[in-house]
Amino acid sequence: MVVRENFEKKLEELQAKMKTMGDLAAASIEKAFEALKTKDVELALKVIEEDEVVDDLDTEINHFIIWLLAKEQPVARDLRRIIGALKISSEIERIADFGVNIAKSTIKIGNADSLVNITNLEKMKDISIKMLQNGLDSFITGDIALAKEVGDLDDEVDELSGEAYKSITSYLKEHPEETDHLVQLLLINRYLERTADHITNIAESAAYLIKGQMYDLNS
Repeated sequence: MVVRENFEKKLEELQAKMKTMGDLAAASIEKAFEALKTKDVELALKVIEEDEVVDDLDTEINHFIIWLLAKEQPVARDLRRIIGALKISSEIERIADFGVNIAKSTIKIGNADSLVNITNLEKMKDISIKMLQNGLDSFITGDIALAKEVGDLDDEVDELSGEAYKSITSYLKEHPEETDHLVQLLLINRYLERTADHITNIAESAAYLIKGQMYDLNS
């Protein structure tokens, strides 16, 4: 019984690290978007610098998981939980990278008047943050409803992404002098759409842990 209690504590420690990593990734997206709206190049540079913290935590989680696998030799649901954590940490690291990509686009746009308001990119960002919270909470609490909600929200992001593409390209036809700026917005649209896809992968890992079968929440 004591051995099991110690193992559960280690799993809780692992989940706490994942939650911290998820919070950092969400903050990266939030800060990058704030920098985009306010033309704050210094904040964008800070997002890029802080990505190293996420990378370090991803490495720490990977080492922790390898140690757990070697020491505890888990089977069945415990093994699914640990392997799921490994996959999810990789997804979170990629999500934080998209925050960095948005920050880099912000730097390229520079001091030009923001054209974000011609798009629904901010709404995509807000939905993505909610998806990330739900996906991680689903994995940690075992709530399958939260995982399925992530899939529904991903559909919303996909629809908004299509609308954003149309609004940006339509504006480009009338304002070719803004090409460089608008190309960066198209890239940010893509980054946010891909962010939602990676979060959906997290929800699928959570669903597999909970139900023991694979779900395609992207369909």
